[in-house]
Amino acid sequence: MRAVVTGGAGFIGSHLCERLLHEGHDVVCVDNFATSSVDNVGHLSSERHFRLEHRDVTQGLEVPGPVDAVFHLASPASPADYLRLPLETLRAGSAGTWHALDLAAAKGARFLLTSTSESYGDPLVHPQPESYWGNVNPVGPRSVYDEAKRFGEALTMAYRRHRGVDAKIARIFNTFGPRMRTDDGRAIPTFIGQALRGEPITVTGDGSQTRSLCYVEDMVDGLLRMLASDHGGPVNLGNPHEVSMLELAEWIRKLSRKSTEITLIPRPQDDPERRRPDITMARELLGWEPMTPVEHGLRETITDFRLRLASGDFTEGRNWAARSPLTAAVRS
Repeated sequence: MRAVVTGGAGFIGSHLCERLLHEGHDVVCVDNFATSSVDNVGHLSSERHFRLEHRDVTQGLEVPGPVDAVFHLASPASPADYLRLPLETLRAGSAGTWHALDLAAAKGARFLLTSTSESYGDPLVHPQPESYWGNVNPVGPRSVYDEAKRFGEALTMAYRRHRGVDAKIARIFNTFGPRMRTDDGRAIPTFIGQALRGEPITVTGDGSQTRSLCYVEDMVDGLLRMLASDHGGPVNLGNPHEVSMLELAEWIRKLSRKSTEITLIPRPQDDPERRRPDITMARELLGWEPMTPVEHGLRETITDFRLRLASGDFTEGRNWAARSPLTAAVRS
């Protein structure tokens, strides 16, 4: 098939593009590089079936020729990013989703929205099934991401019901793996970066809050299975194994072979207390569940971070597209 991946140069998007190419598909990767790196897809630039488009989907999305699938991943996704880019995040979830759905409708393509576990807010139900409507603060600082995704879900279902688009929703839970940014702001890249630099690992609150961690290869497999299904969703994709932030910090300290201390800092507003998906629907409808042990995924991620630090290729700045040698090959 010929697939369009918005946000395709991001962390999950780049792994999805790679998997699609490996399976023999044509890929059009669309990204504005606001929070991603062109280097994430640099190794794909020589692939005959890969095309990279430097474009902001909130301004429109037109792709010449046939399109069989549209994967909409474009959005700032970490708290550090969406708190820095609140209006851009809201546009990505609203106008960006609208344009991506319009492309799918015009081409008769399947559409997959990557929504988020943040749709559940700070949940009062545990674990979280898809039937739970959530506990979201609509005016808090995190609402720019939460509500953008919730609007995207409503829009996706409206196109499915009223425009006949084969559209579906995956709610993805915490995902990790190689190519995450060290300044991403989320727990795993923060903890790994701090450990490898010999700095104290900073855990918010008392560290008892939990997350469920899914390795990126498993997540990509779930997204492809969701696209191929006839179910509109939403369907949770994530690891039901729950880990406290203090346990995660200790795990990373051990695996990175560093003796750095762990320190506690204040928790941000509306930070969820517990997060774990009920993946009964994913198991039954998609035959999917995560297969990669968290420890193996953490080892792979730490190795990736260590290699990039050693090579001096661990980008911390924002202007990745301007600095990368691949930029000349980006088609605008």
